[in-house]
Amino acid sequence: MTSPIIARRFEIQGIVQGVGFRPHVYQLATKYHLTGSVANTSAGVIIHAQGLPEAIDAFHHDLVKHPPPLAHIATVNVYQQAPEKLEVFAITKSDGVNEKSALIAPDTSVCEDCRQEMFDPDDRRYRYPFINCTNCGPRYTNIDDIPYDRPNTSMREFEMCPACQAEYDDPTDRRFHAQPNACPGCGPQVTLFDHRHRLLEDADPVQKAIDLLTEGYIVAIKGLGGFHLAVDATNETAVARLRQRKIREEKPLALMTADLTSIRRFALVTDMEASVLTSRQRPIVLLRKRIPNGIAPSVAPRSNDFGVMLPYTPLHYLLLDREPSVLVMTSGNRTDEPIAIANDDAFDRLADIADYFLVHNRDIYLRSDDSLVRPAAGVIRPIRRARGYVPVPFFLHCEVPPILALGAELKNTVCLTKADRAFISQHIGDLENVATHRFFEKTIDHLTRILDIRPEIVACDMHPNYLSTDYARKMSGMTKIMVQHHHAHIVSAMTEHGLSEPVIGLAFDGTGYGPDGHVWGGEILIVTPDAFKRVAQLAYVSMPGSTAAIREPWRMAISYLDAAFGDDLWNLNLPFMEQIDPEKIDIIRRMIIRGLNTPQTSSLGRLFDGVAALAGIRHRVTFEGQAAMELEGMAVETKAPYSYEWEETGGYYLMRPEPIIRDVVESLVAGVSVEIVAGRFHTTLVRMFTELTFRISQDCGINRIVLSGGVFQNARLLTGLIDTLYAKGLKVYTHSIVPTNDGGICLGQAMVAAALA
Repeated sequence: MTSPIIARRFEIQGIVQGVGFRPHVYQLATKYHLTGSVANTSAGVIIHAQGLPEAIDAFHHDLVKHPPPLAHIATVNVYQQAPEKLEVFAITKSDGVNEKSALIAPDTSVCEDCRQEMFDPDDRRYRYPFINCTNCGPRYTNIDDIPYDRPNTSMREFEMCPACQAEYDDPTDRRFHAQPNACPGCGPQVTLFDHRHRLLEDADPVQKAIDLLTEGYIVAIKGLGGFHLAVDATNETAVARLRQRKIREEKPLALMTADLTSIRRFALVTDMEASVLTSRQRPIVLLRKRIPNGIAPSVAPRSNDFGVMLPYTPLHYLLLDREPSVLVMTSGNRTDEPIAIANDDAFDRLADIADYFLVHNRDIYLRSDDSLVRPAAGVIRPIRRARGYVPVPFFLHCEVPPILALGAELKNTVCLTKADRAFISQHIGDLENVATHRFFEKTIDHLTRILDIRPEIVACDMHPNYLSTDYARKMSGMTKIMVQHHHAHIVSAMTEHGLSEPVIGLAFDGTGYGPDGHVWGGEILIVTPDAFKRVAQLAYVSMPGSTAAIREPWRMAISYLDAAFGDDLWNLNLPFMEQIDPEKIDIIRRMIIRGLNTPQTSSLGRLFDGVAALAGIRHRVTFEGQAAMELEGMAVETKAPYSYEWEETGGYYLMRPEPIIRDVVESLVAGVSVEIVAGRFHTTLVRMFTELTFRISQDCGINRIVLSGGVFQNARLLTGLIDTLYAKGLKVYTHSIVPTNDGGICLGQAMVAAALA
């Protein structure tokens, strides 16, 4: 007696479009002799399958346990159906009627199969810069709508030739329903122009671009999520010219090279770093420099690290197949502007920077910068989250209303929630720039449309003058919730770990608007998603000149000296005092005394700036966090802390910076090396914050400690605190999914808003 035929309907949600999921289902169904169909929908994938019970069970098992490499299954719902008279299993036309809840795959680096084909002289795609398959290639940056089908992508302009169409239609082919499928005969093409927009009629524009890079020229290269500016990384003259033209004085430039062997010639690479370098996301990874390294000194001046990535597009592999073997690949923009994505925009904005333009005719619908990560305390931690990671959602531990969280003013990202998912945008940038603000608005419009999210609540920063706050004010028909900056920081990290019970949060950064109107940034808080209480802070000091004190750390140094020594600062035999015009010092002190343009700050970031200036490391910065980064980079391991103290009033702790400043000055006057001073400063902070956190833990009975804020990009401080807090028996939670800086703050805003709604 034979088993009866049964039928099942599988409704699958997750990253199941544009990743070869339907052909995978087709092949599984064929393997188990099933009939039925599979189709994309706006919600995901629907499968109708019928066959013997044991075959259906095996199909279900393999479907869940062995999906395609780029797929991620979030949910599988199975329903019984009545069997029908079906002869075959087929891939049917996509259904875009339902609510849009399908997840979009991120852009993915070229797979090994495609790379090998590209370098095979006998392959019809030999040296074709747009080779791809279902396991690799563009996704998020070339999609205009879902379901993920070719008419909804930038490939709609390219009609497949018969050979490509045959691959696309063949269920056994790796390119079966690969939406960007193309070849030299029917797909996008690369062309080379000079800076005056004149076409260079070279038979091989890629080889010509390589020749130009070898000769020291700057080439703007259109990539996956935008343009890069490229030069030979070993050519100091070329790198210096790029810096001068881009007006990027000292901020390190990213490098790209062909493989791990090449990287190891100029940087140290651990197994963990190698794993993330070769991952399908291909982020920029901060790696310790080798000395000597052969890289132009101006690539990363006064830094111990190089930011390095491996190729992630076929074009990159072609460019690095020959000398120069290491290229600077920095963002194709003017400083502080978004990267260019359209050819005309690049010609317009980059003509006075780049000598030549290597472009292509496949549109980029949405810009996406290279992601940046740093290893710290045994974990790879994101600094900038974008290409390769977005728009993969963060799966929440509960369902929340549809919320739009607008992020911070700097390092902006936005977050949209839908049921149990939080979608965090790619890095947008600093909203003070007009072009960046337009990108901010476009990103919100794009994500709300393709994800079909209609926010009921908008969350924003408490700062009254942030442009994101102003944007929230202008939104109508929604509940508006303002979230304190550091509350959002801590809740962001709590969300990563599924924490809802009270925690002690150490929120350390450069700037955040406090409810008292002061600039916070050195706070210890007791936090739940719906509330926070400040229980400790760094004592307020003046920020002479407000934002000018951020650009010029010497101003903060004077402020700390004034707080620590008063009039006696004139008697200090400190090299720093000899480097600053006495009249300027006098002006700053009078500003402090009179309270003229001197907002009060508790920021730990500003304390780092002040100490860096006192030590003679950095009086003026050219990019955010530069002084603190260089102070960290110079620090050597020391065990002896400087003096520190705090005052307690009714369970509230005020941490005093003056003893630290006095000891730093004493060391510098005595001729102690800057490296030791920097090391002792870090040791002091670790010791002070550990002891105080432990005392607060005993006061309130909470042993869960959360660390968040931009200062925790400092690996030395982060590692030290994790180790010492663990040694005290406390549980420590940190970021590993979203950035600890303001790039992760939108997630916290969304979850605070959800808790308060």
